[in-house]
Amino acid sequence: MFTLSKVPELGDTVFIVLRKQPLIFLHWYHHVTVLLYAWYSYSDYIATARWFVCMNYLVHSVMYSYYALKALKFRVPRWVAMSITTAQLAQMIMGAAVNIWAYQVKQAGNECHVSYDNIKISLLMYTSYFVLFARFFRRAYVVNPKQVGAQPAKKGQESLAYEGKSSKGKLE
Repeated sequence: MFTLSKVPELGDTVFIVLRKQPLIFLHWYHHVTVLLYAWYSYSDYIATARWFVCMNYLVHSVMYSYYALKALKFRVPRWVAMSITTAQLAQMIMGAAVNIWAYQVKQAGNECHVSYDNIKISLLMYTSYFVLFARFFRRAYVVNPKQVGAQPAKKGQESLAYEGKSSKGKLE
């Protein structure tokens, strides 16, 4: 079910494109790579998948609830968006930790149903996500857009995470 759920998740990308809003690299890179990795891992029924699925569903349930409230024009405090991005960063750290743990289990000669190649790919993926989400967090919540060389957004074009007005960028 998790693997199949990655396809409808592309729907939010369609909404961004149809609304003619910019699609940030983090958004499409994350969706494409998770989709490919989920399909790649599905055939092997990897042991680490249980961890990845639970973390992903937990964060996504909060994130998509946030988006639903924003779409219904509810004013959601900024700290909620910050908390979601923080949870995503924590998810990336935990995902990397699970991969390291699986590697250590295998190195000790114990059974762990995940290949070394899968561990490497997943660790690379989680590391790249952490870097991109940390950069997003910094730009969205810490640094003034003028300090990072960006032009201030026009009214109505702010990122959902920046001001809660539209979904130029995404929390993921």
